[in-house]
Amino acid sequence: MKLNIKETDKVQPDPFIFDDGDGLYLYVTGNDGVEAYSAKDLLGEWKYEGIVTKFPGCYEYWAPSVIKIGNTYYMYVSCSNENMFQFLHVASSDNPLGPFTNEKCLYNYFSIDSHMVESGGNLFLWYAKDNLESERIGTRVYLDRFIDPYTPENDPKEVIVPTFEEEKFTPNCKDGKNWYTIEGPFWFMEGEWQYVMYSGGCFMDDTYHIGYACAKSSEEDLKKVEFVKKTDNGKFNPVIIKNDFEEGTGHHSVIKYKGEYYAIYHARDYDNENKKEYVEKRTARICRLIVKDGIITAQRYKDSI
Repeated sequence: MKLNIKETDKVQPDPFIFDDGDGLYLYVTGNDGVEAYSAKDLLGEWKYEGIVTKFPGCYEYWAPSVIKIGNTYYMYVSCSNENMFQFLHVASSDNPLGPFTNEKCLYNYFSIDSHMVESGGNLFLWYAKDNLESERIGTRVYLDRFIDPYTPENDPKEVIVPTFEEEKFTPNCKDGKNWYTIEGPFWFMEGEWQYVMYSGGCFMDDTYHIGYACAKSSEEDLKKVEFVKKTDNGKFNPVIIKNDFEEGTGHHSVIKYKGEYYAIYHARDYDNENKKEYVEKRTARICRLIVKDGIITAQRYKDSI
């Protein structure tokens, strides 16, 4: 179902949820800057808080994420300017609603869809970047260790790769080859299992979906963990994909709230009158996740949890 957002004319692509203990925050993609929402209760009313991050000369702020380290909030977000197309940046603030400043560009190549996590006293950044050397060229999920919140080791490990035709973004994209997309990683641990959920395919297509890889491991050095993509005996088996009341289901984040897991993702209501050209109508949705023993299932309803 849709999150209870007061401003009904707003869209919320690539929603990232952050629990600050005494309040919840949602950060979303925006052309002119990162937009944010706040709420006191996950299923209560969400208030629009405006733009909380923007950098001089930049535009198209994609898929923000936030982590709190000590008393400082760090936002990781990709954006463009006249010299680059979607490079990941980091900025910091003493408030979850910003302004996020002290901006730094992290990579000198196409890099998007961050999720910074702490494990074993180390920082690890999950993100997506292109691989043009493989049989299925396109975007994959990578993992890089950070020396501090502003400094990557620059030794990324490829973790999740495309293996299905349903992960195709668009045909004949480069040199006559199809382009495949695995992006939007979100890592968490429950019990003895570690999970990395991700989006696959094209956000405009019917096959756009959320899947996951997992590992039964307590290893704190995440670069040593071997995650295995979850399938149905080798067949395509997404956790979330279009159903009879929403389409374009993808890029998400996860929260454990009052003992229950929830996915916050974007989707579109069906619009059969507007199929000739893409119109941005992605809004934030929520569903309960059942997470147990290496298996994730989603419980989706149109008007309830």
